[in-house]
Amino acid sequence: MSDGKLEKMDKDFSPQVDVLIPETENLVKQGKLGEALEKILVIEKQARNAADQASTGRLLVQAVKLCYEAKDWKALNEQIVLLSKKHGQLKAATTKMIQEAMSYLDSTPDKETKLELIDTLRTVTDGKIYVEVERARVTRLLSKIKEDEGKTNEAADILQELQVETFGSMDRREKTDFILEQMRLCLAKHDYVRTQIISKKINTKFFTEKENEDLKLRYYDLMIQHALHEDQHLNVHKFYKQVYNSETIQQEDEKWRQALQQAILFIILSPYDNEQSDLLHRTRQDPNTNDLDIYSELVKLFVTDELMRWPMIEEKYGAVLCHTAVFNKTTEEGQKRWKELHHRVIEHNIRVIAKYYTRVSMKRLGQLLDLNEKDAEDSLSKLVVSKTIFARIDRMAGIVSFQVKKDANQVLNNWSNDINSLLHLIEKTCHLISKEEMVHSIAKVM
Repeated sequence: MSDGKLEKMDKDFSPQVDVLIPETENLVKQGKLGEALEKILVIEKQARNAADQASTGRLLVQAVKLCYEAKDWKALNEQIVLLSKKHGQLKAATTKMIQEAMSYLDSTPDKETKLELIDTLRTVTDGKIYVEVERARVTRLLSKIKEDEGKTNEAADILQELQVETFGSMDRREKTDFILEQMRLCLAKHDYVRTQIISKKINTKFFTEKENEDLKLRYYDLMIQHALHEDQHLNVHKFYKQVYNSETIQQEDEKWRQALQQAILFIILSPYDNEQSDLLHRTRQDPNTNDLDIYSELVKLFVTDELMRWPMIEEKYGAVLCHTAVFNKTTEEGQKRWKELHHRVIEHNIRVIAKYYTRVSMKRLGQLLDLNEKDAEDSLSKLVVSKTIFARIDRMAGIVSFQVKKDANQVLNNWSNDINSLLHLIEKTCHLISKEEMVHSIAKVM
């Protein structure tokens, strides 16, 4: 059976095993563990050679069980290694033995004994596909022990040895749970690149099933931590929206409020582009947004084409926002995000000015933005470089022009469209005049 081929059972050893098991138990009670194991090994060889899978499995389980009952942990480790290495050992029998040995892990007298048993199980399961799930579970237990000892890096390295996404025999939920644990440990040791790589192993469609919502919330919590470290505010918004849309979160008023508040703050902090604008408007249309007074007002300010004065924002919303974890001024990240919010307000104001002005002086631009001329020019330049707006600055004259210079073809096309519109209006007017003249002449005849 070691080559994976199925073999027909030559002989059934069940009667001999039924007699042997009580006999060996009595020998162990008399303190004769070695004699009991010898008797098991004799019948085990015969059953194995006869391809009696059920009997071999029972004998292997009995061997480790006797060692456990005798509290001889050294003999237990030796028997696991010995029996698993037997020539032509049956896979199903080995699996049963390993599963039985795993059940003793919680009953070990001390940590050293537990680690020895874990090491033995990891050794005998190494490279064997039919016990890959058992190996994964034992490895995770070892990783937990290392983490509890404060060896986070070692714990992460141990767990990353497992490529659980390739395990065909592992349940999908357990597989996802393992990957989430790998992500958590990578974040704990600040390996953000590997966290991103591992996260791609999870298909988020799996989270659409209601019974997997606990894993979904764990996954997005880890992804939020990663995105916050990378300053990916748009991704943080998307992850919080996924949390907000979860059924279990929607059922608790406090939780959905918290998730929606975070989603609003991070979409406001995200750099402006088409996607950000679309998500901001979608958030504005959410009925629950209106229940969050200050946050609803903030969203409205950013979707309305009107200037926002930064002193007014600080005065009206500063106290509330600075009490949130996002803008907590006692932390470096909070101070950084508060400055980022100021930049977003400036950028919004510049976009509004570009819509209403064709030309404006630098002095007037600075007044509208509540900035000095140099800072106003810097902010304007960033938006021009990112192609958010079009602008040209005449430094000598101190004038900013937002009018896009048109080439000859564009001018000609615009002129042609204007002429077509004019001729259409003239034709329509002539038709209406003719209609009125006809109505008037008929009225005269009547």
